[in-house]
Formats: sequence, structure tokens, C-alpha cells
Amino acid sequence: MLYQNLQERGFIAQCSNEAGLSELLEQGRVTGYIGYDPTATSLHVGHLLPIICLIHVQRAGHIPLVLVGGGTGLVGDPSGRTEMRDFLTAEKLEENVKAIKTQLSRFLDLSPGKGLMLNNADWLRPLHYLDFLRDIGRHFSVNRMLAAESVKSRLERGMSFIEFNYSLLQAYDFMYLAQHHDCRLQLGGNDQWGNIVAGADLSRRMLGKEVFGLTLPLLTTAGGAKMGKTAGGAVWLDARRTSVYDFYQFWINTADEDVIRFLKLFTFLSLEEIETFAHLRGADLREPKQILAWQVCALVHGREAADAAQAAAAAAFGGPEGGDPDAVPSTKILRSRLREGIPAFILLHETGLSSSSSEARRLISQGGAYVGERKITSFDQLIGLDQADRTGTIWLRAGKKKHHRVLPA
Repeated sequence: MLYQNLQERGFIAQCSNEAGLSELLEQGRVTGYIGYDPTATSLHVGHLLPIICLIHVQRAGHIPLVLVGGGTGLVGDPSGRTEMRDFLTAEKLEENVKAIKTQLSRFLDLSPGKGLMLNNADWLRPLHYLDFLRDIGRHFSVNRMLAAESVKSRLERGMSFIEFNYSLLQAYDFMYLAQHHDCRLQLGGNDQWGNIVAGADLSRRMLGKEVFGLTLPLLTTAGGAKMGKTAGGAVWLDARRTSVYDFYQFWINTADEDVIRFLKLFTFLSLEEIETFAHLRGADLREPKQILAWQVCALVHGREAADAAQAAAAAAFGGPEGGDPDAVPSTKILRSRLREGIPAFILLHETGLSSSSSEARRLISQGGAYVGERKITSFDQLIGLDQADRTGTIWLRAGKKKHHRVLPA
């Protein structure tokens, strides 16, 4: 039933052998893995879909294996890139590995017999180059490697030799896990299809063992934007990089056309329950959007944080009586500065409502900046204590959704 459930919820883009994998999953416990290269101290929303897929794997009684790429991270995955990644120092890579391990352990039960977390540096670092070329490299066709989408898209701009080797390392990972941990399934984004198939082929050649590859769709929003990206950059799973409030707002702002699809992919609500929302349109989608935002926020940050974010949203959109205003992001600013007044473009930048002073100027010129319910009409308009509400709070807003409180200190 796992394969059918993933298919009905929209998780499957490609599979190396649908009938074989479906049968294998019904026969007994299967170990399936997803790899994450530690390019930062946090994963982002773009990584959330494969995490949720692994949760489905575990809930169906199978064994999730999370592979942190402490070895492949030294090389850098060229997939989806227009230029080579910056090389990370060994110290920075280790810092990222530790942070991502902690983050992933919140989503899955990785206790003995329930799940696994491994670091491919443990078997990639000791490899001897000549032995690797002789034993592994001979099974790869350069013609086939050049035909891979991740390589073709880079040939005009140029691709380094170290990046060209990435697919060999990922394929070796799959073969190693099949040999040492009886891992029969690799999951990944659809841009990893060539690397996953290469690993399945290597396992067949070297182990005489059939393993399976399954890729997930590379999600874009109804507007064509890459899922998990905003004008301010990536939406991170770490609350220190993207606040819980902003994370909640990201999901509340889901386009109407995406709500049902995202409920199927990013929540564990039954398909029957989700279908009850399928006929809704326009303002009637407010409730399923709130459900989506709360469910994903609770998964990533916990129920208490999700409740607080929901209360903060109610406060921001309905005034302090509409929820808990303390949950709305805030900045403390000296009362003496506010008494004199601060130019609007500077205050918007200081509070993080704009990423730069120039962006704040553009926001104001386009009519998207507010203090209280009043539009800010000039970039140097002074914002101060005379705009505070009866609680002494100055409410700022960028666009329709981003709210911030300025608190005199």
C-alpha cells in the first residue's frame, strides 16, 4: 500500500521498476534512503518533500536511512546548478553535518531497528583513487555521463572535473549501502534520476543485486516559482534563519491553485479529508490554507510553536484583540530615537521588513509600506512614538502579509 499511497498523494515522478518495487514493499521491511549534502547549517523547504516521503516510509513499517554527505559535500552536486558551488572547509562542513543531523532526527525515529543515519565520509574518505578508478570507474560510460541532464546543462558554461565525478560517488553510495545495509531503495529529487539509475546499475554489476530508484517531483508553485523560494531567499527549517511566524506565513500565502496539492504532499491528513476542500474557491480556501500552514509548522517546529504562529497571524491581521501580539516578530528600539523619529526606509531595513535600504525605498515608492493602517508616502517620512498604538507598540507592514512590531526600549 505504500507505493499506492505515495502515487495517489503525488510523490512519484519516476520509478526504475514500478511493479518490482511495489511488490518488494509488500513482501517485508525495506530500507530506503535519501541523501543530503551539508551545504548549510539548515535544510530548507525544498528539502521538506523527501523528508516527508521518508516519514511515510517509516509509518508504513519500513526503515528510513538518512545519509548526510560529509564526503560528497567536499565535491558539490552539480545538479540544478549553473556554476560550481563554493568549496567548504572541512571545519565548516563538519559544523553543517552536525546541525543537519540534529535537524533530521526531529522528523524520524532513528533508534536502533527503527532507522539509520550515516555519513558517507566514513567510506568515501578512505578510498584510494587508483583502486576507485579500477574497481568503480570502469563500470561507467563517459557517453552516458555526458548525456545526463545535470552535465548537459553545464557544458556550455563549463564544468570542473571534480563535479563530473559526483555521479560516480553517489552511485558508489547506493552500492555501498546495498552491500552493507541491504538498502534496496534510493529516493531523491527528479534532478537526481541519472545518478540514482547509475547507482542501481552499479549495484547490479558489482553485487548482482536489484535495487530500485524512485524520484520525487521538483515542485514549482502555480506561478512557476521554485518551491521554497521567496523574494527574500530560501525558507529555512531552522527558526533562527526563518522565524516560525514567517514560516507559517509562507504556507498561508500558498496560491489557491496549490492548496489541495500541497495538503496531499506536506500534511498527513487523509486523502478523503483533503478532498472535502477540493470544491472550495477564493475566500473559502482560507480554512484549508490555515490547516496547511498549521500542519507544516507543527511538523517542523512543534505544536506549541504552530499555535503561537497562528495566534500571531490573528493578531497581525485583526489587531491585538485578534490573537497574541507577542508572537508577531518584533524589534526593540531606543525610545530616544523613536522620540526624534526614524526615516521610514531606515526603519524598514532595521526591522528586516526589507533586505536593504534601497529595497525599502522601492517598497515605499510602490505603495507597499504601512505604519499602522496608514500608507507610508515618502521614503524619509519619520516614524516615531506618535504612531504607536495604545499599548505603545508601532505596527509596521510590508505588502499584505509581512508584519512587524517596533517596541520602545
